[in-house]
Amino acid sequence: MKRRNFIKVAVAGASFGSTAWHVRAQQTATSNQEAGNIPQLPQIDDPGELRGEMLYRQLGGTGERVSVIGLGGSHIGKPSLTPSESIRLIHQAIDRGITFMDNSWDYNEGQSEMRMGNALSEDGYREKVFLMTKIDGRGKEEASRQIETSLERLKTDHIDLLQHHEILRFDDADRIFAEGGAMEAFLAAKQTGKIRFIGFTGHKDPRVHLYMLETAAKNGFRFDTVQLPLNLMDAHFRSFARLVLPRLTEQRIGVLGMKTFGGADGVILKSKAVEPLKCLHYSLNLPTSVVITGIDRQEVLDQAFEAVKTFRIMDKVQVEALLAKTQEAAAAGHYELFKTTSHFDTTAKHPDWLGGDTPAVQALAPQGAG
Repeated sequence: MKRRNFIKVAVAGASFGSTAWHVRAQQTATSNQEAGNIPQLPQIDDPGELRGEMLYRQLGGTGERVSVIGLGGSHIGKPSLTPSESIRLIHQAIDRGITFMDNSWDYNEGQSEMRMGNALSEDGYREKVFLMTKIDGRGKEEASRQIETSLERLKTDHIDLLQHHEILRFDDADRIFAEGGAMEAFLAAKQTGKIRFIGFTGHKDPRVHLYMLETAAKNGFRFDTVQLPLNLMDAHFRSFARLVLPRLTEQRIGVLGMKTFGGADGVILKSKAVEPLKCLHYSLNLPTSVVITGIDRQEVLDQAFEAVKTFRIMDKVQVEALLAKTQEAAAAGHYELFKTTSHFDTTAKHPDWLGGDTPAVQALAPQGAG
């Protein structure tokens, strides 16, 4: 898809209608409610538009419609998969209706982007998908370099959605929106047609997500998407669904659910409290635009389509019954390692991916400060 076709694509997406679902009144719950008044979980009223094997929902206020299942980029680049196996899974996913492609500059040392780029460069597949990737750079210079690298690996002249990756620390927001920060690189790339929409991701603490949204608002910016953990354990412990999700739906920001099974190794499933399909159904029952799931073999791809086929909107009683099964296991966050440990914090292990301080910070920082 060439940049000159962007307008046609946007118009086509908008023609589906401005509202894919109506958010229940309970979504007005906010994070400052008192401890005894737990914010209610938001739900959807409309599962989306069914076409073939896949459901499609609006991506926030972007005017785009995307598949409710997103193909996770990390799994597709795993060393246990050969490049040809990865490409076959990507092609089959697209052929069966998955349009949302997830990726990141840092996944598998670039292999994930390269494999996806090779897959999408064949037989017009690039024009069939909504391509997302993420970068880590917090300053303009490093962010610009990573954007160019991602474009080259993905073999495309534009990325549909670019996200600031792993917003785990409060200072990530400060660095990104500072003078000379990464947001300047994002806006410049958007101005030249290299990216279309802008979002951010993170998995550590809902308060960090809220601070990122507040920092954006103070700078006169509204994100198109936000990616966050949404799973059957999350509702009980430091909950993104209860604290962040209502804010996103109020602002019509596209919701990208991740860590449905707790991370790369399916940690939540090891609790034996829930089954894979129920995990996917729960995430689909939230006002998510996309539920991103790792797909590294045929049975997992089939499982994602089975989840869509069997999904029915659950009422509050049904959701509470499902959550009751995970309440004890989830209480202390033991199965959400991305919240309670550094196991999933790749930018903490590789701080060089974030880049150095901006010149303004360097001028102010005391020499020798650690």
